[in-house]
Amino acid sequence: MNATNKTTSGSHSFQAEVAQLLHLMVHSIYSETDIFLRELISNSSDACDKLRYEALDKPDLIAEGSALAITIRANKDAGTLTIADNGIGMTEQEMIDNLGTIARSGTRAFMERIKQAQEAKETKEGGQLIGQFGVGFYAAFMVADKIEVISRRAGAAEANIWTSKGGDGFTVEPADDARAEAITHGTAIFLHLKPDALKYLEEDEIERIVGRYSDHIQFPIMLQVDADRSRQINKASALWQRSKSELTTEDYKEAYRTLCNAYDEPALTLHYKAEGRQSYAVMLFVPTTRPFDLYDPNFKSGLKLYVRRVFISESASLLPNYLRFVSGIVDSEDLPLNISREMLQNNVQLAHIRKAITSRVISEFAKTAENDAEHYLKIWESFGATIKEGLYEDRERKDELLPLIRFTTTKGETLRSLKDYVADFKENQTEIYYLVGESIARLKANPKLEAAKARGVEVLLLTDHVDAFWTSAMMDFEGKKLTSLSQGNVDLSLIPLLESEADKDKEDTNGKDVEEATLASLKVTLKELVSDVRASSRLTDSAACLVADGFGFDRELERLLARQNKGSGAKPVLEVNLRHPLLKAAAKAKREDQEDIAFILLDQSKIIDGEVPEDPAAFASRLNRLILRGMA
Repeated sequence: MNATNKTTSGSHSFQAEVAQLLHLMVHSIYSETDIFLRELISNSSDACDKLRYEALDKPDLIAEGSALAITIRANKDAGTLTIADNGIGMTEQEMIDNLGTIARSGTRAFMERIKQAQEAKETKEGGQLIGQFGVGFYAAFMVADKIEVISRRAGAAEANIWTSKGGDGFTVEPADDARAEAITHGTAIFLHLKPDALKYLEEDEIERIVGRYSDHIQFPIMLQVDADRSRQINKASALWQRSKSELTTEDYKEAYRTLCNAYDEPALTLHYKAEGRQSYAVMLFVPTTRPFDLYDPNFKSGLKLYVRRVFISESASLLPNYLRFVSGIVDSEDLPLNISREMLQNNVQLAHIRKAITSRVISEFAKTAENDAEHYLKIWESFGATIKEGLYEDRERKDELLPLIRFTTTKGETLRSLKDYVADFKENQTEIYYLVGESIARLKANPKLEAAKARGVEVLLLTDHVDAFWTSAMMDFEGKKLTSLSQGNVDLSLIPLLESEADKDKEDTNGKDVEEATLASLKVTLKELVSDVRASSRLTDSAACLVADGFGFDRELERLLARQNKGSGAKPVLEVNLRHPLLKAAAKAKREDQEDIAFILLDQSKIIDGEVPEDPAAFASRLNRLILRGMA
């Protein structure tokens, strides 16, 4: 879809989602309108960062003698507030693309969330969502009924002006000479304030907002008092270079919101300086709320690389992918300022930094889990599934990551660690047992749990999208193997039965010869559909279940891969409970009934696992025949 539809010379219509968004902004019920200034200042800071980086190779892009800065001007006579920067600026096409579209996934999600917030009259939520979904520029329409944006790309000859009243469209035209001459490079945003927003022209109000939201923007924010005088109203210091003792919790909250374009509060903050072979400052944040697009393949980490306070890249892969939700800044004293993207991937110094900060983040998680288990569980609820990805992406750190994992188990509702699990091992238990599936409710009803239940053995219940993959990597914890109850080689016979279950184990069967004949009959009938039919030691109440062969993929992983046409095609093993009345009856039934029972055992085992019988109509016919024979 085209970004905009050109209607007349210089006139354009907004992308449909932007038009809807502007309607919400113009008719906003949000009381937290202050955030418009935070968002515009943040955009200006990014523009200055980009120019400073490009000027490393092209120093003439920055006008001689000019320092990168952000300037705020209030004109009470005209009722306008101007936010200007001498950063990278925009070309005509960039203005059309950047100010006429929301060029990221999740636009619909944003629209739905912001409408819900309005309907619920959650005024604070609205301001937070604006920051979360990266649509900050449009927040200016909460306070302005007309916006003009004049911009000149650094190195370009022409300046252009973008104008909109927040309706259906906007215009982009060359700026007249007088206004163009005022901008060597950069962007100036003129807000024609609504009558009820004129308070934003007051110096005290501007200083209050800047002090709250933007004090640590590292470029000077200048408040122009009159034609000849201006004064700086922010500290303009690289916050991450200051010592922890100088900063308050509130400082960190605002730094997080400013540096990471965040809308919530940080769940964890990690701030330190490393010295030695490598010298670098680190300020990292773990969000409280999971980003809505965390599992989008195009999700970009919010972790930025600086070199001596100069922004270099936000795609330097400073942390592994499974920690992509961590945002913040790493500022190196040793890397070259002109480091290229190719050099970023192969630089030995950067590799050392990556390894060190990854260890530090994992260590911080472990410390939090130990010292504040309740707070750690909140972090786990948001990012646990993502951390698990590290178990198969980063095998070298398996022993560091496994203690961080929290599990739902058959023991109760409280999430448990592997340390908790091992501490409660039953007599003769040597392995950690788990079951992977689509939902906790379905797993709790799975027949494969029956032998474990009969012995009081705890089982990990795994339902995250990554569980089928990391568990396939032959994991162990402190020498205790993790074993799937969907595998065919599980043997719990050495673990004593609970007293209440001991009598069931003494129930008679049809005798060894009859059992062997029953198994042989089932194998002959199902030989094309299963790899084997075995007597089960894991079933106590159910008639049958399907398991993987001893060295095959876990059943859940096999199903996931099959959906992507990547499965091994391995046939499952059918395990049957020879003490079950249905198996006892099968041993005495007629041949045609035995065949029907064999197929029904297979199909009902598939249904219990969440699959559909290969031939549902045949399944129904067989079931009907057996019911009718029993009623005859």
